[in-house]
Amino acid sequence: MGELAIFTTVTNTSPPFSWNLFDDLASMFHYEFMVHAFQAGTIVAVVAGAIGYFVVLRASAFAAHALSHIGFAGATGAVVLGISPVFGLLAFTLASGVTIGALGNRLRGRDVTIGIVLAWTLGLGVLFISLYRGYATEAYALLFGEILGISVSDVAITLGAGLVTVAALIAVYRPLLFSSVDEELASAKGVPVTALSIVFMAILAVAVTEAVQVVGVLLIFALIVTPAAIAVRFTSRPMVAIATGIGLALAFTWAGLTIAYYSPHPVSFFITSLAFATYVAVRLSEPIRRSLATRAAASAVTRT
Repeated sequence: MGELAIFTTVTNTSPPFSWNLFDDLASMFHYEFMVHAFQAGTIVAVVAGAIGYFVVLRASAFAAHALSHIGFAGATGAVVLGISPVFGLLAFTLASGVTIGALGNRLRGRDVTIGIVLAWTLGLGVLFISLYRGYATEAYALLFGEILGISVSDVAITLGAGLVTVAALIAVYRPLLFSSVDEELASAKGVPVTALSIVFMAILAVAVTEAVQVVGVLLIFALIVTPAAIAVRFTSRPMVAIATGIGLALAFTWAGLTIAYYSPHPVSFFITSLAFATYVAVRLSEPIRRSLATRAAASAVTRT
């Protein structure tokens, strides 16, 4: 069932917002698709918030964006073959991520590599769409996300992929952090920088595949990049920034799903809008926060 049909069902059968939190939650979680949406959204938000810190730290935002577009070609190819587009999405993002990680060792060269791979796979996507004789509903749904159409099996697959992603990220955390902060020094100290780059891009590919189901190919920045971009403006401590990014991603996802339950508009619109509004507010408040910090420091010096 598509989002439009689901939203129509919800708005025709569920009571309006009553300002009674317990009644509203009971009403919302009465529907299985909302339960599944919150389950999958929570998993994706945790993964996206965790890996997003390294995406921002390594200046790989373009890579995350490109992988989602590359994955769309895989999704359309899977539809042509008659299999789930998610498998095609994962295959293409994983293969492209490993290729980008292997060939784009340096940041300056990575953008060129990503652009070349992106252009080629987008061409493949156009070819696959032209070869498909029907209407590729599932593949097109990945453009903007369709979290309200996620089934129990989809949640299980998302959970499995999420656990693998988090476990892999934990396993390479320390060397990955070192190489992300100073790649040349890490290489001089014997850290396998190229291998870490490949592993990181593979982890990112899996995370992108998960996030696409929530916000879609075109809106991937909302969960992977934006929460981390906000977090690093408040702290330079890695664990605190990661925890903050996860918290923000969860807040955007849960709030977006809740608002969408009472609205006929897509979930992805509310998630991306909340993320964008928060980022803008943080950027606009920076002069005020700097002024307050300066005054606090001056006051501390005066007292001493």
